[in-house]
Formats: sequence, structure tokens, C-alpha cells
Amino acid sequence: MLQGFVDRKRAAGTVTLILRDGKVAYVSALGSADVEKGVPMRPDTIFRIASQSKAITTAAAMMLVDEGRLLLNDPVSKYIPAFRTTTVMVPPAVNAAPGSPVSTVATRRQITVRDMMTHTSGVSYGGNAATRPLYLAAGFDDWYFANKTEPIAVWIEKLATLPFDAQPGESYVYGYNTDILGYVVEKASGLPLDQFFKTRIFDPLKMTDTAFFLPLEKRDRFAVNYSTGPDGTFVRAEDRGRFQGAYVEGPRASFSGGAGLLSTASDYARFLQMLLNGGELDGVRVLSPKTVALMTSNHVGTLYALGNFGFGLGFEITEHVGRSGRPGSVGEFGWGGAYGTKYWVDPEEKLVVVFMTQLMPATGIDMSDRIRALLYGSIDVPGAKLGTMKLTAAGKGK
Repeated sequence: MLQGFVDRKRAAGTVTLILRDGKVAYVSALGSADVEKGVPMRPDTIFRIASQSKAITTAAAMMLVDEGRLLLNDPVSKYIPAFRTTTVMVPPAVNAAPGSPVSTVATRRQITVRDMMTHTSGVSYGGNAATRPLYLAAGFDDWYFANKTEPIAVWIEKLATLPFDAQPGESYVYGYNTDILGYVVEKASGLPLDQFFKTRIFDPLKMTDTAFFLPLEKRDRFAVNYSTGPDGTFVRAEDRGRFQGAYVEGPRASFSGGAGLLSTASDYARFLQMLLNGGELDGVRVLSPKTVALMTSNHVGTLYALGNFGFGLGFEITEHVGRSGRPGSVGEFGWGGAYGTKYWVDPEEKLVVVFMTQLMPATGIDMSDRIRALLYGSIDVPGAKLGTMKLTAAGKGK
């Protein structure tokens, strides 16, 4: 199935890794990481994971909760005073002229750390038509920060002065919440976010290829980003902005906890296996079991935009398989990234699934949905045997 997508030029290349019981059940690297240069896709190819960064940033914050240095109900202003007084836009009248001034009101309560983790703070990505000009004027042209020359702190302080889309706790609004949370981690820990991640998560879990910016010596392992062309086949994405990104030649100054990380399938699988194990991997404990249970519970009731699912601390939660409309299990959690990456963890089946490709924007591509269908269609089917390879830190099986 995956080879068919490559053969039909719907994707340049893919890496797929499935673990069951902590062992490699399936792994493939197909197609090209760079079509123009003839570089094949490899199991250790490095990808832009965009919003898959959110789970790692949330885990970092929850480590501080485990240590008593952060509380879920803490107001964000405790760490970022600029958030003590924030505003919310008043929806414009139906007959309001385009570009009309935006009215605002004060938030009815302060935004909390948990609001940030669950995207219920009211903070968006600035895509609301009424407030979009204000965000553009302030320099917020997208979710992308790799090209910024200032630390993330400068941008988060500026963000606090803009009107948000909804009152705290009243709506699920996907946005810069996890970037704000990353700055909270910096303030609460006293470390830059890249150093906290490296010393507290990446090094202990042997995630050797995960970072905000690409080490120059690994340039030959970095996948090119493609996009869907007019005929449905891929074309090389533009060399501007977020499409290829400043992850190699950029200023390396702004650490986006919401969308800035690079990683490999095996590195990210190690992070997910830690969560599946209740916060521990290979004798290294990162989070407590109760904290992982808290993260993987629905915190938003029916507020989540896709009402058939719940939303926990950092990812989507499956509470009812029938309502989800897809094969899986109750308790499953996962998310994806703007460049076409996808992951999920199924505790009931002891599964970790990581799918990597680089395709943004993508149109009509359903590779991860087909992987899901084939995977669950093979479970408990006689003759559908799983492998017995053990995942190593380098991502190679034996």
C-alpha cells in the first residue's frame, strides 16, 4: 500500500515504524528523502515533526508538575507577568465591513497552565479574519518560528498584548498555546527549552536525533519537504518560510515548543514507548505513572473541535471506538504534524505507531488512515505474525 503511494507519486517517501510490546512489529523506509538529489529514504531519516513537538513540551511541563515546581491550575501570569491582563475579541456584527476595528473585552479569569495544555485558553494561531491584520502587523504570520532572530520569549510577551479568540475555558481553540507553555517551562525550570529537552528528555531516552535545529553534520539525513501539485502528485515545496524551513541555515534562536522540533521515527517511538510504559523506558523514569494517566485522560469534555474524541494534555483521546468512526481502542492517544507526520499509542493493544513523510500542503492524502485500517485488520488474525526485533536507540532492529 505504501509503495503504491510512492509509485503513483502521491508522496516522495515514507518511514513507518510500529512497535508492539516494545518490539518492532513493522518497519519500512520507502521512496526518496530528496528526489532531486537521488537520496533514498532511510529508517534514520530526520523529519520536521511540527505539532508532534506539542506532546514533548507538555511532557516537559508535567515533569515539573511531578517535581512540585508547576501546578496545572497555576495562572500563566505567575511565570509570564504579561499574561496577567489579557483581552478577547468581540465577534464583529454580521454586516460589519471588512477591516472594521476590533472591539475587545477583558478575560473573565486568568489563563491557567492547564488551559494551555488543552488548547482551551482562547489563544489561536491568529487565523481569525477579524484579528488577522493585528497578528500580521505584530509579525505572527504563521505557527512557524525557526526563522525568527529573537528568543521565543520575545514573541510570547508580544502575543500577550493581542486579542484572543475566546474566553479561557469556554472553547477549544488550537493555537500558540504550547509555544506559551514552552516559555513557562523555561521560566519554571531556569533552563532554555532546548537545554531542558536535551538534558531531561532526549539524552535520558537516547533520542539522539531529536532537536530544534539540524546539526550540520546530519544534513544528508534531512528529508526535503514536498507539496501536492495540481494533478495530485508531489512537487518540491517552495524554498521560503515554513515550506522548507530555516531548520539548517536559520538563526537557531527561537525554540518553538508548539511546532519546532526535528526527529526520526525511532526517536519519537522511544518517547511514545515511555508514555505507554507509564513514564519509564529502559530503566529511566521520566514521568510518574499517575501523571501519564492524567495526561491521557479527557480534560475538555465535549469542547474539542472533533466532538467524537476527547483531548488530554497534549494529544487527542479516543473515548468511544464507535463514535470515532475508525478502528482502534478506547484509551488510544495521538496527534500529528503539519508536514504529514502522524502518531498514535494504543495501550490496550500495546501498540506504538509512527508514520513520517514530508508533504505540506497535502491534498487528499490518507496514508496514515490506510495504515490504521491494515494494522487493526491484522490484529488477532491467524497467520499475521509480529516480529521480534528490539528497538535500539539508533533505530535499528536486531
